[in-house]
Amino acid sequence: MDTIFLEQVKVQTKLGVPEWERAVAQTIILDIEIGYDFSLACQSDEIADTIDYGQVVGRIRETLAERSFKLVEALGEHVCQLILQEFKAKSVQLKVSKPGILPGLKALGITIYRQV
Repeated sequence: MDTIFLEQVKVQTKLGVPEWERAVAQTIILDIEIGYDFSLACQSDEIADTIDYGQVVGRIRETLAERSFKLVEALGEHVCQLILQEFKAKSVQLKVSKPGILPGLKALGITIYRQV
């Protein structure tokens, strides 16, 4: 399995258990690893034979700007399913970080791994 990785993708979304926390979009950070077979793209040198990471990032930003989540876990599952279904990835490992949410805490977050 080959992997595309996208590090420190900054995204705006509404996220948090208290309603006031979801009132205004906040920045979250995503680290994404996408499993895919690159063998055809290695031979053809054509973007159509791989996953266009620019489209992935654009689609994630679009959907997270439209949605609101209470839990980091639900947001992570949403992003994983989007990548698996819309981009036909074989697997996704996603780290979601919510920086500076508590005093004295750099970030909190989760890591999720999903595969088809």
